[in-house]
Amino acid sequence: MVPYVGVDVAGSAVGMDKDIAKRLLKEAGIPVVPWITISRHEWREAPEKILRRAVKKLSLPVFVKPLCTGSSVGIKKVKVKKDLAQAIDFAFQYDTRIMIETGIDCREIECAVLGNEKPEASITGEILPLHEFYSYEAKYLDPDGAKMNIPAKIPTRLSAEIRKSAVMGFKALNCNSMARVDFFLEKKTNRFYLNEINTLPGFTSISMYPKLWAATGLEYHRLLDRLVELALQRHREKSFIKTD
Repeated sequence: MVPYVGVDVAGSAVGMDKDIAKRLLKEAGIPVVPWITISRHEWREAPEKILRRAVKKLSLPVFVKPLCTGSSVGIKKVKVKKDLAQAIDFAFQYDTRIMIETGIDCREIECAVLGNEKPEASITGEILPLHEFYSYEAKYLDPDGAKMNIPAKIPTRLSAEIRKSAVMGFKALNCNSMARVDFFLEKKTNRFYLNEINTLPGFTSISMYPKLWAATGLEYHRLLDRLVELALQRHREKSFIKTD
């Protein structure tokens, strides 16, 4: 066993599975957007039943997402019922289980978390997508697909609540070391929902995770040093575990 930077296997796996993550976050009392999960087998067996269930339980528009992809791969926004089946078929190209989730008219707020037993949250930042939502195209293909506001232009008390929930979510999913926690902030009500925890955030000098910490007062080189320290600390703790 060697020291390494990043979330352990269990936390990484849970963070990648949107359904399991939402269940754990909900159990911890953290607000999440309403959703249903379906398997490819269920879709093949009873597509009309699933369509009726989705429309009855969720409010249009909805987002259809593969459960275990990242970078918005396989995601479609559906505004009318007649387009839902096509979006489901599209998502099943990328996974054997998918999620249908209520679409929230929202702002996208992000927070960086750092630490092991006592994790801390950075200030909040906001992604301003110039596409209809923060799609794969907006993230990677269009150089002007999105802008960032750091810090996010939201009330101080609201930012503090989001930062607290980011740490709670980090702990609920058994994370350590680092993660970027993404939130939806409903425009009309200022209610926030934890969208997902990214256990492998972008880490160039212009990525959101290090930029959030730099704006909080922890510069890039010091952030790297801290991550190495956390990895060594966790390795020392694990060295006391009996394996025979």
